[in-house]
Amino acid sequence: MNDWIWPYEGYDPAQERLRESLCTLGNGYFATRGAASECAADDVHYPGTYVSGCYNRLTSDVSGRLVDNEDLVNVPNWLPLRYRSTDDGRAGEWLTPDSDACVAHRQSLDLRSGVLERETRYEEGDGRVLRVWQSRLVHMADPHLAALRAEFTTEGGPCELEVETALDGAVTNDGVARYRELASDHLVRVRTGEAEPDTVWLRCRTSDSHVGIGMAARTSTDAGAVRLPRRDEPGRETGKAAQRFRLSLAPGRPAVVDKIVAVHTSRDRAISEPLRASVERVEHAGTWDELLASHRVAWEQLWRRAELTVPNEAGRILRLHLFHVLQTLSPQTADLDVGVPARGLHGEAYRGHVFWDELFVLPYLNLHFPEVSRALLTYRHRRLDQARRAARRAGRAGAMYPWQSGSDGREETQQMHLNPHSGRWLPDHSCLQHHVNSAIAYNVWQYCEASGDAEFLHTKGAEMLLQISRFWADAATYDDHVGRYRIRGVMGPDEYHDAYPDADRPGLDDNAYTNVTAAWVLAHTVDVIRALPEPRLRELAERTGLDHGELARWDDISRRLHVPFHAGVISQFDGYGQLTELDWDDYRARYDDIRRLDRILEAEGDTVNRYQASKQADVLMLGYLFSPAELRGLFGRLGHQLDEETWRRTVDYYLDRTSHGSTLSGLVHAWVLARARRTEAWTFAQEALKGDIADLQGGTTGEGIHLGAMAGTLDLVQRGLPGLETRSGALWLDPVPLPELSESSFAIRYQGHWGIRLTMRSGTLHIDVPASDRDPIDIQLRDRTVSVAPGESCDLRLPQ
Repeated sequence: MNDWIWPYEGYDPAQERLRESLCTLGNGYFATRGAASECAADDVHYPGTYVSGCYNRLTSDVSGRLVDNEDLVNVPNWLPLRYRSTDDGRAGEWLTPDSDACVAHRQSLDLRSGVLERETRYEEGDGRVLRVWQSRLVHMADPHLAALRAEFTTEGGPCELEVETALDGAVTNDGVARYRELASDHLVRVRTGEAEPDTVWLRCRTSDSHVGIGMAARTSTDAGAVRLPRRDEPGRETGKAAQRFRLSLAPGRPAVVDKIVAVHTSRDRAISEPLRASVERVEHAGTWDELLASHRVAWEQLWRRAELTVPNEAGRILRLHLFHVLQTLSPQTADLDVGVPARGLHGEAYRGHVFWDELFVLPYLNLHFPEVSRALLTYRHRRLDQARRAARRAGRAGAMYPWQSGSDGREETQQMHLNPHSGRWLPDHSCLQHHVNSAIAYNVWQYCEASGDAEFLHTKGAEMLLQISRFWADAATYDDHVGRYRIRGVMGPDEYHDAYPDADRPGLDDNAYTNVTAAWVLAHTVDVIRALPEPRLRELAERTGLDHGELARWDDISRRLHVPFHAGVISQFDGYGQLTELDWDDYRARYDDIRRLDRILEAEGDTVNRYQASKQADVLMLGYLFSPAELRGLFGRLGHQLDEETWRRTVDYYLDRTSHGSTLSGLVHAWVLARARRTEAWTFAQEALKGDIADLQGGTTGEGIHLGAMAGTLDLVQRGLPGLETRSGALWLDPVPLPELSESSFAIRYQGHWGIRLTMRSGTLHIDVPASDRDPIDIQLRDRTVSVAPGESCDLRLPQ
């Protein structure tokens, strides 16, 4: 099998939404799902196209309550290309893979070149067969272009074929079933027309955000094709710019139709107007062959920078994950004002919002595409004032970043969510996950350590760290009873627990993950500010009103935040140990899948808040973010001795009480277990690898891939197993062998060094630093420091 090809044989309507997500093509600016070009949106197909950062807000009536939601907009569909036989002057039915005439269907995604190919065969009677081969791309070099080629061949007799290509503006956001009671018509003022004999255009805008969208499509055909006048059929779709052609097919002689498309929005730079820009761009776009060639060159360059080689099936899946990360966040993204969409640009789940998933994505990007990481962090900095306003509304100082962010950085977390098991709309309190603040701060630090970008750290980074620290310091209140600072009224990463049983208000006290990461942020912010060059420090103080007394208080809080324990383990939050134990065996016997145990319990009239049950890693997230040595140091600073036995008991305790209702759960558990329990670690690693390709979360991948989990599997190989950290001006390495992933090779970019290669094989980690005029790199091993000069290499034996 070609490891670069992702094939699907046969046609299965039940699997179509999943395949559409996994066959999405994108370039970091926009992406289009891998839907059949012949098919409009219905219960089987969903041909969505999404432009990064293009949001719109609508108001819906939910159970008598008006609720605002902002969505990543499904923009007009550029794919439509349909066909039908017109023998004897009679037009037959439009042919699709769903047609009875379809006798064979296959598609394949070429990861190396970013091209999706499909072949479908139809038997139309009298022994005649129509073969349709299609190829499409979303151009990686020119982010505003896409192209589609269709080749038609008849066997067993001649054929008259009518072909229609179109741009369809009659689309809505209808890709997630549980959102369908909500308003979904985001596009207004749809207008269509022709620019040239071979070009049609479509213009529209979003209803509330007033983002203008322009599309143009240029269609070319083989010589001999006849352009047909557009017919106004009964019930014809509105908002559709279409062209029709008649092809006369001779047996064995293919006829080709090429469709070149340009997309612009009013958010783009260096344009005067989206439609004019699209028409001009498609006019000068070149031919299919020219576009394909330049597209392949762009992908070849991407793969060189992002190379990750792992043998066997795991390596094949990792390559697919990397492909989708690069389609969502490519070098094209570095010029955009966008964040990390948790479900990629692959569907409408989570409404295209930006969560904390960048915590799992940026560590990979930092070491390959630091310019993209910088842009994603700049998205957060541009919304710092919005986060400060949110903090003030909550009665807090500093900045309170939203759990879900969209266009302008306000809190986009829905106020209500639907439980599909019970059919009830329920209050949503996940906006209390203020640990997103710490994730942003952690990403700032990790990016600057990996890239050496002192300019960002001393300006935007320092300002974000300062305002986030102000929030944590203000949220921490001193409790004389425990003699420590406490942070109350939050939710942790677990997401199941949003309140204490029978409480009259949401929120939990002293979530361990929240408090420990807040302590880390406070301590690192103090270090960053104290190390600032005097001119930068003066500017920061003038801009923010920094009082140096604040630093002393932050340092004190970072040493005395409360971390609860019970039964010799770290408590997920204060009081967790007093919750009821769940009868896991009973629920596993009664339900095929208990990943979303919260929904099951609510449908039974119960609540997960009563039980020691977690959706995903919470306390154990600390073992994902911090190496064992760094975690021990953090707890030591807080006055606790975190020895190996306490951590082992903590890991065991929560493993027994977690339902893994998130794709991130398997990833984090694989990372945490890799150093101690390799068999279990591999089991969880497999779940993380297969989460989307096998749709393990029960139909959710068809609504969009899980970008954090995909990027996290790459980072498991890149940082987790080599024990790779970028800290204190050195590369720290503490390898751990996981037999099933014991061989890997990849090249990273570290503080201006390009192409540092790490290869794990046969019990050895080989590090090669390419020749350059850069300074030597310090490699910090468990027992020694090695300085490797450019042009040199070193080997490290792995523990057995």
